[in-house]
Amino acid sequence: MDIINSGIVGLYLVAMLLFGWWGKSRTRSTSDYLVAGRRLGPFVYTGTMAALVLGGASTVGGVGLGYQYGISGAWLVIAIGTGVLLLSLLFAPRLQRLKIYTVSQMLSLRYGSRQATQTSSVVMLAYTLMLCATSTSAYATVFVVLFDWEKWLGIAIGGGVVVLYSTIGGMWSITLADQVQFVIKTIGVFALMLPFTLGAAGGIDGARERLTAEFFQWDGIGTQTIITYFVVYTLGLLIGQDIWQRVFTARTPAIARWGGASAGIYCILYGVAGAAIGLAARAALPDLDTSAGNDVVFASVATEVLPAVVGGIVMAAAVAAMMSTASGALIAAATVARNDVTPLVAGWFGRGRRPEGAEVDEHDITGNRYWVLALGVVTVVLAIIVDDVVAALTISYDILVGGLLIPIIGGLTFRRGNGIGAAASMAAGTIVTIATIIILEIRSEERFGGVYANEPIYFGLAASAAVYLVVSLLTRPTSAEVMTAWTERLAGRGVPEDEADETAGSGATNR
Repeated sequence: MDIINSGIVGLYLVAMLLFGWWGKSRTRSTSDYLVAGRRLGPFVYTGTMAALVLGGASTVGGVGLGYQYGISGAWLVIAIGTGVLLLSLLFAPRLQRLKIYTVSQMLSLRYGSRQATQTSSVVMLAYTLMLCATSTSAYATVFVVLFDWEKWLGIAIGGGVVVLYSTIGGMWSITLADQVQFVIKTIGVFALMLPFTLGAAGGIDGARERLTAEFFQWDGIGTQTIITYFVVYTLGLLIGQDIWQRVFTARTPAIARWGGASAGIYCILYGVAGAAIGLAARAALPDLDTSAGNDVVFASVATEVLPAVVGGIVMAAAVAAMMSTASGALIAAATVARNDVTPLVAGWFGRGRRPEGAEVDEHDITGNRYWVLALGVVTVVLAIIVDDVVAALTISYDILVGGLLIPIIGGLTFRRGNGIGAAASMAAGTIVTIATIIILEIRSEERFGGVYANEPIYFGLAASAAVYLVVSLLTRPTSAEVMTAWTERLAGRGVPEDEADETAGSGATNR
């Protein structure tokens, strides 16, 4: 049985490498490499968006939460799906029309000051790197179980596969891989795990007989925990570079809105299914040793409840979930590093700064490949040598939401907001968030007790919002020239010639 499951996962890894070569054949420009030519249709866009956000925490972690708390374990993934829904329905069409590559570029366009807003790219780079590292570390645990490898070897080989197919074909390779991963996850969770596990539990009625009523209560996980999920994950998804970069791949604003909304609904259903699987597993396998964490539940269901071939497909689904998140975070990190962070750092030394308003070179695919490869190696090394990458990711997530959410969303919704207010808001939110983490860490008797607290985000958001409003209202509004250019880009006009030519050449429809 283990040999069969291992063989299926091994074949899946080989297929991922082949997708890299397929993506290379479709990559002729920077737009192709970073945002799949901005020409994804509704089905592919929905699949790749869902694959990106439904990683190991949603798949393996969601089942584990269902095992511990019952149906209320679905709230984590429901919060993620809600974030995708809100982004898609409220902001995605406007973002798609901007024809940009990064969050920092949006801030520069809206506020008219690259210097005032480009520091946001440093936070975004840290966030995407840590997200990639945690996903890389996570799927290595599957390889340890299946192949009996050392964890570092699992990280090196699994990470190497992701780095190779992402480097070779860029977003086109990642898109194809994500589409296959989406199908595998759908079949693995909805068509295989859910019915088999419910059957082993004796159906819903059988599970009710074996479990207490708390497992069937929607608030069983705790109201405070549910609120935290929405604050951290829903708000974080609104502004993450990895999510925005997928929005930029949509062919039209309508696809960005309704394809993304479909992905959000799918995520919510996925979360409920995962919690139901965990609940049924609690009834069918009540004596699992979860002392090392609930992640063992997913693998236990695959090996103890499901038939051999089915178990292999389900394990491949777990790997797919983690790899889709890792590859999306990797290309997002490379895009931010090359287009935002490098010019920012070069400007500190008085050289190499890209002129205000200058656009990305549409023909330097090789340069983008070097960046993906280099940062891929960095994330693999981080995953191997850092003991607790989750703590680093949590800090990055706190700063991302506490420091950047208000100026980003404010730029999209509040015309009176200006560059000075945005820069001050970022500084205030970031400083308060970090200071709160440090204070709580000093007071906590547990290692990383302050890191995993909720207060840093709450205080950071409050400080950021107050400073943004006060400073923006007390200083001059954004110039009419900048706002006119911003309005033109939001309407899909004023797009750089190279970008317009690339899109037109691909046969895409912009409006």
